[in-house]
Amino acid sequence: MPRHLFKRYMPNPQSIREHKSLRFLGTLMHDPNLWHLNRHSVARAMAMGLFAAFVPIPMQMLLAASLAVLVRGNLPISVGLVWLTNPITMPPVFYCTYKLGAWIMQVPAGQIGEQVWPRIAHIFDEPSWELIQVMWKPILEPFLVGSLVCGVLVGACGYVLTMLYWRWWVQHSWDKRRATRKQRAQ
Repeated sequence: MPRHLFKRYMPNPQSIREHKSLRFLGTLMHDPNLWHLNRHSVARAMAMGLFAAFVPIPMQMLLAASLAVLVRGNLPISVGLVWLTNPITMPPVFYCTYKLGAWIMQVPAGQIGEQVWPRIAHIFDEPSWELIQVMWKPILEPFLVGSLVCGVLVGACGYVLTMLYWRWWVQHSWDKRRATRKQRAQ
């Protein structure tokens, strides 16, 4: 596995342990799996980071860090994966999750209704609880369902693919070593 590449860009564990926003995790931050690069901790980090990337909440990095600590996955990788949904990629990703949620719930996507559009147009003028209630069923509910389903599916795929790739890489390295030893013996 290209550990040198990961290690070059990973932050210092001590600086992360002392970060003020992660102090609530306390002694949980001292688990060695949060910092080591082994097959299981990286695969868990992939699953948790990809899941958190699709959850449409503020402070996704905090969610990814908490989940990584909970499942003992690599913390920097988990937190770094959250940036897959950055301000540039977020609109198309979240639009796709909305479409998926609408398809799962069998709600016609894009047909919000005439009574909702005038209220949505004034969202920045006067946001209110009533607006959220009006938007909940046609927009937010399919969006959240699609986001959670995408998060679970992409997280599971990330876990499985990381485990398979790591195994393939180890087998490939062993085969390469065997071939080199065999060639030197001749």
